[in-house]
Formats: sequence, C-alpha cells, structure tokens
Amino acid sequence: MATCPQGHASGADDYCDVCGAQLTAAPSPQAQQSPVAEPAESCPVCRTPRAGQFCEVCGHDYSDNGAAVPLPATGARWEAVTAADRVYYEKVIAEGGPDADAVAFPPYCPERSFGLYGEQVRIGRRSKARNLAPEIDLSGPPEDPGVSHLHAVLLAQPDGSWTLVDPGSSNGTQVNGKPLKVNVPVRIGPGDRIHLGAWTVITIREGTP
Repeated sequence: MATCPQGHASGADDYCDVCGAQLTAAPSPQAQQSPVAEPAESCPVCRTPRAGQFCEVCGHDYSDNGAAVPLPATGARWEAVTAADRVYYEKVIAEGGPDADAVAFPPYCPERSFGLYGEQVRIGRRSKARNLAPEIDLSGPPEDPGVSHLHAVLLAQPDGSWTLVDPGSSNGTQVNGKPLKVNVPVRIGPGDRIHLGAWTVITIREGTP
C-alpha cells in the first residue's frame, strides 16, 4: 500500500487512487540519456592522476602508445653539456623572487656531458621518494635549487632531430632567451642554449658520428 503526498493510502503505486496525485516521478529522458562520467586517467607506471602530456611524478609520456620512434640507423651523436651561467644567474636574481637572496652562484661547477639516446631524455633532479631518475640529472653537486625534479623533456623525432617540452616546471625554461610555453614542443639543434633553474645552462652539441 502506497501513501501519496497528501497522506492518502493508495492501492496504486503510480497515482493516488483517492486524489490523483503522482506518487513516484518517472526519470526524465535527459536523465536516462546522461552519459556516465569516465574515471580520470592515471599514469600506468605510478598511478598518479594525469595532469598533462607527462606524468609529474615519474615522467611517463602519455603520447607513447608503445610504438618505438623510428630513428635513423646512422647519424651524428648529439650531446647536452651542462654548466653554470653567471650572466643568467645575475638576471634571475635581478628579477627577484621569494628565495632570490638565498640562492648563491656556485664557486665551482664543472661541465658535464650527457649523450642524447633513446626516445626521450628527461631533465631534472632525481628523487627517491618519487622513484624519478632523469637521464640528465642536475642533482649536483652543486645543486641548482631552481630546477624541478621533472623540469623538461627532450623528445626524439623520426628525422633524427629533437624537440624540448616543459611539462610545467616551477620556474620555467628558456631556449636561446625565449621562455617555453607549458607542453608546447620546441625544436632544438646544435648550438642552442637551454636555461633553467637559477643558473643552469644546457648547450646542445653535435659530436662525432
């Protein structure tokens, strides 16, 4: 026995057989056709919710569907050479910031060379907590505190060239003095200078084939 909104006992369960009031509201066609929200995509490596092209924790590239990028069998070996840039450092300090006064230019920072191999080369600082070990590890010493754990990523192209992407670093990335937009690839080549952090410069060079 159903009870209508007016309190009448009704033998029917759709409309009150005393006053005719509707007992249950039928679902609207729009409600019936509303699509079910799909669950947010998460990283297949570390299960972190997706926030862009690259996982902000482990650096996984969502655009990689498992197919290897066809790279030339022969060609010049590219390398990334890291160093400290005093001019860039002074520019960063002059622009100010919450930690500008606490960042000192390193008294000694030898150049380090990293070969560019594979489909992607991550740039940043390693993190045991995030299980992140970038191919170009800027952990130091000396360590540039302005470099994010996953600061930028170099992506190999089918023609043998490389592009650079900033997946959303804290302090941004510049190529030849021009800031990169987040998740917008920029083609790079030998002689290009990549600035990041408080004083780090990465120069792209073409070595011996």
